[in-house]
Amino acid sequence: MKKLFIFLAIAIIISVVFVGCKKENAEPDPTIGLTKIAEGYALGAAAKVEVYSNTGTVNTGYSKLWFALYDSVTGKRIDEAHINLSPMMNMGTMQHAAPFENPDDENSVNHLFPASVTFTMPSTAGNWTIGLSVHNHQVNKHGVMTIPVTVSDPLKSKVKSFTLAADGSIYFVALVQPATPKVGINDLEFVVYKKASMMSFPADSSMTINFVPDMPSMGHSSPNNVNPVHLANGHYKGKVNFTMTGLWRLTLECKSGSSVANNSQYFEVEF
Repeated sequence: MKKLFIFLAIAIIISVVFVGCKKENAEPDPTIGLTKIAEGYALGAAAKVEVYSNTGTVNTGYSKLWFALYDSVTGKRIDEAHINLSPMMNMGTMQHAAPFENPDDENSVNHLFPASVTFTMPSTAGNWTIGLSVHNHQVNKHGVMTIPVTVSDPLKSKVKSFTLAADGSIYFVALVQPATPKVGINDLEFVVYKKASMMSFPADSSMTINFVPDMPSMGHSSPNNVNPVHLANGHYKGKVNFTMTGLWRLTLECKSGSSVANNSQYFEVEF
């Protein structure tokens, strides 16, 4: 009886240690904090695709998206692939694309492939889809799929457009940061695209962007702001100082060379 008791005790200890180690070594879910907005199969690539956003909704403006790929037979994650996006708005009598950013690398980041689309109008104007071309490197197969996306206007606009008087060029400016504004110094980021055609919106690095933050209800600005400068792929980064909570307005002055391209656009940030 004593031997049986000892054997059971040892078995319990081993079981507890094994379960504890298993839990400790379990890989965290990379989609925690994200919301799945679509899924489907890239036919021909032997891959299931899941699409995530960090808000659960897709709005006009800069929308960050994450793609998770799985082997369509085994369900195992695919961490080596090329993904190319093709967003399209079908308005019935016409179609047009939107600015976008493909994943930077063929290797996933924490099992996810980050990308973005800057939607220029809501779905009330037509039907948005995102075409995906997937090259699954693990089996060297290529496939395609199309995802329908419902795009809404947020309470505060996150994308603006203006026309350059000199040559009629159309530009889109989207607010990227701050996504979660706070009192104090915040990262400030815009992305700028130029309309080359209805199907092409390349990132633009030619603008000089100055901005002035002000609080309309209080009639004051703030110190210690840093105008955004271009870093890469049309992204301009700086700093904005919010000295209190409430509604702030960020008025932009976009220059093309030494000439003012536009100084009438502004973004509202409220927290």
